[in-house]
Parts: sequence; C-alpha cells; structure tokens
Amino acid sequence: MEAYRYEALDAAGRTVSGVVQADTPRQARAQLRAQGLLPSVVDQVRPREHAQLPWTRGISSAELSLLTRQLATLLSAGLTVEQSLTALIEEAAESATRELLGGIRTEVMGGLSLAGALGSYSKSFPDFYRALVHGGEESGALPVILQHLADYLDARQALKQKTSLALLYPILVTVVAILIVTGLLVYVVPQVVQVFQHSRQNLPLLTRALIGLSDFLGMAWPYLLTAITGGLIAARMMLRHDRAKYRWHALLLRMPWLGSLIRGENTSRFASTLSILVGGGVPLLTALNSGARVMSNVVMRKAIEDTIARVREGTGLARALRETRVFPPLLVHLVASGEMSGKLEQMLERAAQLETRALERRLAVFLTLLEPVMILVMGGIVLLIVLAILLPIIEINQLVH
Repeated sequence: MEAYRYEALDAAGRTVSGVVQADTPRQARAQLRAQGLLPSVVDQVRPREHAQLPWTRGISSAELSLLTRQLATLLSAGLTVEQSLTALIEEAAESATRELLGGIRTEVMGGLSLAGALGSYSKSFPDFYRALVHGGEESGALPVILQHLADYLDARQALKQKTSLALLYPILVTVVAILIVTGLLVYVVPQVVQVFQHSRQNLPLLTRALIGLSDFLGMAWPYLLTAITGGLIAARMMLRHDRAKYRWHALLLRMPWLGSLIRGENTSRFASTLSILVGGGVPLLTALNSGARVMSNVVMRKAIEDTIARVREGTGLARALRETRVFPPLLVHLVASGEMSGKLEQMLERAAQLETRALERRLAVFLTLLEPVMILVMGGIVLLIVLAILLPIIEINQLVH
C-alpha cells in the first residue's frame, strides 16, 4: 500500500485534506467516496517528499511523546512497523501529523529502516531519538526501548516546562527594563539635559558621561544593531567548523556555573540513553555508539568516542570513562558498581536520576538568585540616570543660595 495526500469536499461543502492508504489512486478515491467525501486532488506521497525544510516547524514535544508511547503499545501488541504507522495515521487528528506519518510509512515500505525514515524529519525527531530507535532496531527490542523513551520524553518535557515557566517572569522583566532604560537614554535624557547645556555651567562628570552615552546611542543604534546581527551570523558560521566548535564547547565546560549545567545535562542524557539500550538487550558497544550521538557537547561526544575505542580494546567501561576526565565521578563510581554487580542498567538509571535532580537544583538556585540580581542591576542603572539628572539641579540650587 502507498500513502496518498488528498483534498476533498465533505457533505457540507467544506474542503478537507489528509492522507489515505491505498494500493492505487483509484482505490484511494474509492475509499474517500465511501467516507462521503468528493475527492478533487489525490497525489501519492513520494519518499522524502515531506522531508522538512529549514523553515518548517516540527511536531511538539508533547505530541512526540504521545506518538512514541502509542507506537510502543502497537508494536508490543504484535503489529509490524508498517501496520503501526497505518494505525497512527488513522488516529492522528492533525493533517500535518498524518502527512508526516504517511511520508515515514512510505519510506519504510521503500526499504528504509524506521530510524532511517525518521532521518528525513530531523525537526520532529532529534538525533538522540533516532539513535535510540536505531539501537532498538539493532537489538530487536524496539517496543521496550520506545516505552522507556516515552517515559524519558515525559520527564524531559516536565523539566522543560517547569524551567520555562520559572524563566518567563525574569525574561519579561528584563525585556521591559531594557526597553525603559533605552527609551530614557535616547528620548527622555536629551530633552532634560539640554536645559543644563544651554546654561553653560560646568556639568558633573556623571551627567557628561550620560549625555555622551545618550548622544552615542541616538546616532549609532543602527550601526550597533547591524554589528550585533553580523557578529551573531559570523559566530554561527564559524561554529560550523569542527575545530572552532570544539574549542567553544570546551570553553563552555570550563565556565564556573554554566559548565556544570552543560555537563550535568549531557551526563543525564547519556546515562538515560545507555540505561534504556542496555536494558533492551543492546550490546554495550552499540549502546555507546548511540549514546555518543545524543551528546550535544562536542567535547563530551569525543570523550565517548574515546571510551568506545578503549572498551573495544578490553578496558572496563568505568575505567574508560574515568580516563576521559570529562564525566562526573558519581557516574564513574555507579558504572563501576554496576559492572561488578551485574546491574549496569539499574546503576545507569540511578545515575541519570541523580544528575537530573542535581540539574533541577542548580536551575532552582539560579532562578532564585536571578530575580533579586536583576532588580539590583536595573535599580542601579536607574539610580545612575536619576543622579546624573539631579546633580546639576542640586548644584544650581546651591549657587542660588
């Protein structure tokens, strides 16, 4: 069977669209008529036709988690990948989701593995997701791994949502404060201080500095905006080179607070991935290869690749991880305990949970400190502006008296 994208009129005369599974276009039209639809366009979904373009938006994290759990349930019930995707297409409420699943199903029927078919839709299925699916297909434990993956996606989405909600207020306050200060410097301050400039009195240093900054921003803001935009574009292009990207990621890991966050997030992701794959019966080297693909930090990914080489030579996993000097000692000790006791999966899962909790604590501390720091900084800036305006008035008042 093939996937066909259609546009049709329903009984009320409304235009509807979607994807239908059929052997031929004629059979697809017959299915649509049987549903009370009058088809106007029926086109076959070609392999990679719907590969997502850079500006297209992927499916949401919540929808990805739901699809993963549904796919795991269908595969556990004994359905094939093709049959499971067909059921998901029929279940999907959004036409975009039906088209995406139809494209994946067509590529699977064309001979690609599920992980290979998902590669055409990288905005909807990130690298770590495809790596786990690939590991599940290699081991034959795809339903189990998908179930664990759905649990992992749910936990990750909950952490992301909690962090986003906590950051909403500080970000809003920061944006409003920056706009207010910029408005004061560009529009309000020049109107106020020109009174003092016409009086030809010797202005205080703070007032002169404020006038200079205001004049500079008033004249140079288009150039500053262009320079910032150009700098961001240049930095992004530079980070496409492997050596520059490696150095940048190494610098991020050495930063006092940000480095621990990046290390903890990547460690948690790596331990979760390895736990899911080892628990699904995937060989350790294959699981490590998949684990390397889920790392967002290039330095830590290179460390996993070095670990794979050492493990292939016969070195224990804990010792190989320790020799990289990149991963937290907690992970190394738990892996060593798991290797000795034969409970590597449980130890990896515990390490992932501990790193996730540590990450949550660091984020909580950061968010707790962020608000008062922002208030102090913005209050200090406003205080300087007010003093710069008030000091000449105070001096004039003293001269009068």
